[in-house]
Amino acid sequence: MMKQLHKQTSVNQRRDEEIPTSQSYSPKMLKHPRSLPRSINYLFKEQRLLFILVGILIGSTFFIFQPTLSRLNPSDPTTHSSLSSSIYHDSSSGSSGFFSKRTFPGRVPAGIGRKSLRIVVTGGAGFVGSHLVDKLISRGDEVIVIDNFFTGRKENLVHLFGNPRFELIRHDVVEPILLEVDQIYHLACPASPVHYKYNPTNVMGTLNMLGLAKRVGARFLLTSTSEVYGDPLEHPQKETYWGNVNPIGERSCYDEGKRTAETLTMDYHRGADVEVRIARIFNTYGPRMCLDDGRVVSNFVAQVIRKQPMTVYGDGKQTRSFQYVSDLVDGLVALMEGEHVGPFNLGNPGEFTMLELAEVVKETIDSSATIEFKPNTADDPHKRKPDISKAKELLNWEPRISLREGLPLMVNDFRNRILNGDEGKGL
Repeated sequence: MMKQLHKQTSVNQRRDEEIPTSQSYSPKMLKHPRSLPRSINYLFKEQRLLFILVGILIGSTFFIFQPTLSRLNPSDPTTHSSLSSSIYHDSSSGSSGFFSKRTFPGRVPAGIGRKSLRIVVTGGAGFVGSHLVDKLISRGDEVIVIDNFFTGRKENLVHLFGNPRFELIRHDVVEPILLEVDQIYHLACPASPVHYKYNPTNVMGTLNMLGLAKRVGARFLLTSTSEVYGDPLEHPQKETYWGNVNPIGERSCYDEGKRTAETLTMDYHRGADVEVRIARIFNTYGPRMCLDDGRVVSNFVAQVIRKQPMTVYGDGKQTRSFQYVSDLVDGLVALMEGEHVGPFNLGNPGEFTMLELAEVVKETIDSSATIEFKPNTADDPHKRKPDISKAKELLNWEPRISLREGLPLMVNDFRNRILNGDEGKGL
């Protein structure tokens, strides 16, 4: 036993003598550093370098051969067709009406486009809403229209029924609805005196849509109105003007409803951190308007086509400003895509008295048309003209179509509908 122990001790001593005590053991000592020639051999082996060079060449090609963003001519009224979908459809250009009105100095790499959004448009079967839907669809977005058809018409959207990116839901926004969307354009509300006195929906509909925006994190755009200024004492009206309103008048359900909707929108923005945008829309005209909704342009045009006298309330010296619908739609999209909350006036600063408007309608349709005067309506504003300097500066937006350019496009649409016996509604 003692001999074996002595033998083992002698072996251990010899091993200690073989390993220098000044150098500690490290696993890295067992690894051989990769030599430079070995790395180069790895690159050349199995044509790896060739594949790397081909990949670099393909990637560079995307940025060398790039398509220039096409630009439309927004000042040409012939591009704004009176037919249902031709105002915004330009599949060859790949750019929307909003982008076509702005100058982009750079280029977009081939194969790289904007992200397609899922968008809700309440009141999308109406006058303005249907034109907005056309624009959003034409630029590649998925659009869900919510409408109860109180003033909207399916005919305004029938050309989209076969489009896989379009969906129509019959629903009243005064009842909640849950959808997964990126943006909400809230247009649902009767906008003419004939309709809003019968069915005002500003407050509850806005509250439900703001709730939806909060739940799903969507950006929310409220279409308010120039009526929030009431019968203004400031002319033209800036967004900072608080208005001169009658809270208990015949038009108050609409005027005060929109003012309340603006208040709710800002409360959700400040209190719940909802992304919001507010547009104050001035008088708008164009194809798909209701034939008999009580608004002055549609009234005059429909009456002259039917060989009836144009009805002027009061002395006809009240003033209004009229913007073509495609200009408004461009403004709404610019506001939604921008970084500013608003409110923003969206209107054409060109100002006309009712008598001057009647003369333009006569020149456009029938020079022999006559005028019939009637007593003025209650709380009818005497002057209305937007100051759009804020929209020009921050949204790079201003109207392009003058009344004399846009009115014939509306007249063609009205004439076709009246002659074909289509007396349907439109918002």
